[in-house]
Amino acid sequence: MLQKKIEKINSQNNFFFLTVALVSLLISASLEKVLPPGMIQYALELFTVITFVVCLLSLRFDRSWFRFLASLGGIWVVAMIARILLGMEEIEIIMLTLMLVFFFGTFKSIMRQILFTGSINTNKIIGSMALFLLLGLMWAIAYLMLLHVFPDSFHGLKPGPWHENFSDAAYFSFVTLTTLGYGDILPVTPLAKVFAYLEAIIGVFYMAIVVSSLVSSSGSKHLGRDE
Repeated sequence: MLQKKIEKINSQNNFFFLTVALVSLLISASLEKVLPPGMIQYALELFTVITFVVCLLSLRFDRSWFRFLASLGGIWVVAMIARILLGMEEIEIIMLTLMLVFFFGTFKSIMRQILFTGSINTNKIIGSMALFLLLGLMWAIAYLMLLHVFPDSFHGLKPGPWHENFSDAAYFSFVTLTTLGYGDILPVTPLAKVFAYLEAIIGVFYMAIVVSSLVSSSGSKHLGRDE
């Protein structure tokens, strides 16, 4: 039964499942309003593990990255269990670092598969959406790490466990990535401001690169048909 479900994720639809997992992880932060106090931590960690698993299943076709990402995911689970058993909140910075590296590796693997390679198809378009979600997610984790080390980095974000700030950090990240900027959460320190404007720059360049890549792939496809 499990084998059949795994086989459903193939190289023609893998980015669809990965994108759904990322969206689910981001939405899971809103469960804070409906779950009993203290449960949001376990809910987010559960969704994170599920996202890791889906990412690994979706990227198992890229052997060069699969083992590396699998190792990171395994270490993250061990760190999570250690934090629960030992009650050491200091382990959170290790967990955040592992998450950042894992999603960066996922980003690079997807980018290798969709940008400037082959003809355009639906799976690649969905993959470009996954890349955008990963960008926002990675910067959200970076903001959480910055807040952990420098508690006064942001106005509107209070220092605390990562699961309590994940929703607001993700919100601020995507608002910055799209250069929308509502202003309810603001970077205060010089380093936080650098993080914010670098994300805004990357967001603009990402759109330009992806659009040019998809147009180039589409043009090559039509040119091949004409010939």
